[in-house]
Amino acid sequence: DEQDVAALVAAAVVRKNTSAQVLPFEHSVVNLTLNPFDTVMTNAQKLASIGGGGTNCSAPLRKLNERKAAGDLIIYVSDNESWVDANGRGRGTATMHEWNVFKQRNPQARMVCIDIQPYGTTQAYECDDILNVGGFSDQVFDVIAKFAAGTLGADHWVGVIEAGTI
Repeated sequence: DEQDVAALVAAAVVRKNTSAQVLPFEHSVVNLTLNPFDTVMTNAQKLASIGGGGTNCSAPLRKLNERKAAGDLIIYVSDNESWVDANGRGRGTATMHEWNVFKQRNPQARMVCIDIQPYGTTQAYECDDILNVGGFSDQVFDVIAKFAAGTLGADHWVGVIEAGTI
């Protein structure tokens, strides 16, 4: 289940990075406090207990922008089917709008969008500071770490393919 995967990823991130902030969302951000010293399973169960329904991918970034938050890495784990805040005016998604506001305050920030059920659409177009990942495996954590460190460039997969390592 997508929600269980998202809960496990968020719980693992907060366990390894105690200063990480988790903003679970549905139609809006759900207020939930995680203890980074609890087990991954305890925090994952708390996150998985959130009801579900509605996916408003821009809600966490909007909340961070309202707080004027600083940060260097945003990780989304979702099915990215953000129908709640669809922008039908052809000017990008509400998520991209909020990302651009966030980037003005945090020019070195990067964003990773893990799409648990890739459908061919995305909330954020891939560029130097945005990485889209379709599906999930344990390797995703390595990819995120490399991207966050700036060692994973747009031509990464070309190099992997040419080296014959996949």
